[in-house]
Amino acid sequence: MTCVRQSPAKVNLFLNVLGRRADGYHELETILHPLAVHDTLYFEPRPMGIQLTCNDPALPVDGRNLVWRAAERFFAAAGVRAGVRIHLEKRIPQGAGLGGGSANAAVTLRALNEMFERPLSDPALHELAAGLGSDVPFFLLDRPALATGRGECLEAQDWFPALRGCAFVVVHPGFGISTAWAYGQLARFPALLKGAPGRARQVLEALQGSDVRRAAAGFFNSFEGPAFEKFPVLELYCEFLRDRGALAARMTGSGSAVFALVRDLAAAEAMVEPLRSRFGAGLWTAAVPVVPC
Repeated sequence: MTCVRQSPAKVNLFLNVLGRRADGYHELETILHPLAVHDTLYFEPRPMGIQLTCNDPALPVDGRNLVWRAAERFFAAAGVRAGVRIHLEKRIPQGAGLGGGSANAAVTLRALNEMFERPLSDPALHELAAGLGSDVPFFLLDRPALATGRGECLEAQDWFPALRGCAFVVVHPGFGISTAWAYGQLARFPALLKGAPGRARQVLEALQGSDVRRAAAGFFNSFEGPAFEKFPVLELYCEFLRDRGALAARMTGSGSAVFALVRDLAAAEAMVEPLRSRFGAGLWTAAVPVVPC
């Protein structure tokens, strides 16, 4: 029997990099929000082994893929003597800061746990997810979260009242940005690398209120400094969206996707065609409600 699961994306409403730790990771605080743009994964049990296929020939279908590694670690941790055939239908752009690969891994862990009668507890799944990547545990929550540490320490949040009725516009330029490159470049932007801790909680307080403009004014991303310097078109996207009424326009993650917060879905959808007219008809865009219907 085939099990089908949707695999969402995310945006970082706020991303404050606080500095490099002794272990080589960076300390950060970020507010993550689910984004209703999806890949689709199909799972079918088989006697033994992991078989992965994908509609995108550019993606590896072996141990280099997070889906494959998530399945491998699940079977090892659960002690399940079985295998799975997985097909990944990819729609979320890669290297975009939208967390597509991390979501794929989290969805794989949860789907396999359900298929094989829940041999692992939720804390055990979280531990496996954290070992796969900093963003992976977030996608086990299905709700917004505050992440601290290197991103693995999560505090789940209710849907934010300030964003009720709003929508996101998301733009991807057609190229990715290496996360390692982005972190390496932060050293040239000391004001962005040594942000004051605690700002995320101030933004959370605004998001939990009713004033959307106050909440949107707090959106921030440390990685915009190096990214906008090397790829100025990303800043142009943000300026274009703000000029057309976006409440906020920021890069998500380490890039390269940009998102805007807009008053409602109709206004978000109305921005898509002007974006494509200005920056090219082939531009990847999405307009979705903040809270999935």
